[in-house]
Amino acid sequence: MKFPGRRKIKHYFPVSETKPVLPTSEVRPDKDTYIVGLDETIVDVIANVTDEFLDKFNIHKGLSNLVDEKTATAIYHELTEKKCISDHFAGGTIGNTIHNYSVLADDKSVLLGVMSSNIKLGSPAYHYICHTSSKVDMNHLQGVPGNIGGGITLITPDGERTFAIAPGDMDELDADHIPEQIIAGAAAFVSCAYPLRHDGKPIKQAMLTALEYAHRHHIPTVLTLGTKHVVVEHHDELLEIIKKYVNVLAMNELEAEALTGFSDPLKAADAILDYVDIVLLTAGSEGLYLCGHTESDLKRETTNPIKSGSIADFNRWEFSRPMPLKACKNPVKVFSHIDPYMGGPEKIRNTNGAGDGALSALLHDISANHFHRETIPNSSKHAAPFLAYSSFAQICKYSNRVSYEILAQNAPRLSRGLPEREDSLEEAYWER
Repeated sequence: MKFPGRRKIKHYFPVSETKPVLPTSEVRPDKDTYIVGLDETIVDVIANVTDEFLDKFNIHKGLSNLVDEKTATAIYHELTEKKCISDHFAGGTIGNTIHNYSVLADDKSVLLGVMSSNIKLGSPAYHYICHTSSKVDMNHLQGVPGNIGGGITLITPDGERTFAIAPGDMDELDADHIPEQIIAGAAAFVSCAYPLRHDGKPIKQAMLTALEYAHRHHIPTVLTLGTKHVVVEHHDELLEIIKKYVNVLAMNELEAEALTGFSDPLKAADAILDYVDIVLLTAGSEGLYLCGHTESDLKRETTNPIKSGSIADFNRWEFSRPMPLKACKNPVKVFSHIDPYMGGPEKIRNTNGAGDGALSALLHDISANHFHRETIPNSSKHAAPFLAYSSFAQICKYSNRVSYEILAQNAPRLSRGLPEREDSLEEAYWER
């Protein structure tokens, strides 16, 4: 398991020991460090369009729009005719996240969802598998007779992304196909709020079952909100799920406002921290915020410039490590913020997947903490029940860097790990 950033690792191969067993692609709950993600399996078609194109098909800009097969076929036909399509990618916010995690960690993850039982060349299922890391364990997918979902990402000249989604059989995931043992052995479980839209489909109950398993086995549970539209339509139900199950909540500033009523990211994060342990909030050109709790006696003051906003000196304790709120006798709220890496890419062609990239970095740090705790349980790093290996400030840097890589390319998933660190962080940091 790799840790975030460059590390000095000594490699050796004792000749007196027997040769290790060849690695397997399937996760072993008693031996591997991995995360589990539940998603609507979907393939994204990327296309560049005008605002007039969206109006023609009654597609609401900046939102995720469910369309029937007939409308999706008409959209695809016109995009093909006008040569607007740039590429096909495996998609889904959780699919993107766990793929990126496996690329960053160079380690296993598990995908829960559906997959076409009969995969043909050029089919959505074929594209999905081709564009997903081989480290992602797909052995627990449920076979379905039809196609997985198809999502058309429509990018307007201002860089805004809009989704037209044809579900196919992507919402047919049954609760009986949720493996409790696999979730029980995970470093974290991550899902999205999208299944809440489908009261008449089995995937909603499957998601709730998975959340219950993670809660039962005390597995850190991560939820990403999807879009503002989902939050508005399912606000009360979503808030109850967050209160009952969620440790880490990820969102953008629009989703945060829809959930809390606060347009200011700091105020929104502050309100959400009454219910969860960590908040990851991406705010576009403003950068991203990572907020949470730590024990008062364990808080560490930053050496970075102090920042103030709606909360004075909000980043004072950002060198602290995240802890569960319930584990803190005297909890302190911690807020960290970072501007876009290097000001952001010179040209942003596609913002799809940037938030997923940031979340994958946070998940990597959470799993690194799990790995280190399992390997060296008596380390001073685990003197308290920390949720992550690194500090709020350091995770901010890591998440920000991964988001930059996504924004700098024209695809929602990483094709490789990060290059060597450009900053001058001391190696000693990782042993604090």
